[in-house]
Amino acid sequence: MPVAYIVVESKITDPDQFKKYMAAAPEIVKSFGGEYLVRGGRIDVLEGAWTPPRLTVLRYPSFEAAKAMYDSPAYVAVRKLRAGATAVFNMILVEGVEAPV
Repeated sequence: MPVAYIVVESKITDPDQFKKYMAAAPEIVKSFGGEYLVRGGRIDVLEGAWTPPRLTVLRYPSFEAAKAMYDSPAYVAVRKLRAGATAVFNMILVEGVEAPV
C-alpha cells in the first residue's frame, strides 16, 4: 500500500494564535501514524512562479490513515485553534507511489 502525503501552504498572520495549533496538532498526527517531513524552513523556487510563504509536508502510512486523521473529532477540534491565524491555508492530500519491494 502506498504512503500518502499532506501538503500545506500557509501564511501565518498571528504567530501566537498559530502556536496553539502547532502545539496541539503533532500528537494527533502521530496517533494516526503521521510524521512531519517539512515544517517551515527555507524555500528556493527552482522553476515556476509558486512561492509559498510557508510549506508543511506530512507523511502517513496510507491515504486512508491521513483522511481519518483529518476527519477525526480530535483534529476537527484542533483545526479551530488556527482560526484567524493565517491569511492563506491550503491543504491537499496526495497518494504517493508504491515503493518497490
